[in-house]
Amino acid sequence: MPYLAVAAGGFVGAILRYIISEWVGTSHGFNVATLLINWAGCLALGWLNTMTSERLPIHPNIRLGLGTGLIGAFTTFSTFTVDAWKLYQVGQVGLAYLYILLSVGGGLMFSYAGYRMADGMFRTRAR
Repeated sequence: MPYLAVAAGGFVGAILRYIISEWVGTSHGFNVATLLINWAGCLALGWLNTMTSERLPIHPNIRLGLGTGLIGAFTTFSTFTVDAWKLYQVGQVGLAYLYILLSVGGGLMFSYAGYRMADGMFRTRAR
């Protein structure tokens, strides 16, 4: 059953990534879609992990399907690295480094924001 949960979530996540990538696209070689998708995934996974670890226990297969499946397939580290490399190869070195900084730094900030959102929701409900 865990495999099915990951597969189902992965199917949905991959389709969502494709739709958003097609809709948002790139700007001057800068893959805005991948950046926004990865930021959203960091926020969602930070929130999900915080909410489901102790605060809102859900079935492990559902957590696996949402986290590893849906969010894992929605986000893409490989596309991020290829995009950064492409920028570097065409001489847009500054833009490549900016993309890396925004992706990693922003990802950490959005993960933390997801944690804080879930933590705040839990504290509000506890009152």
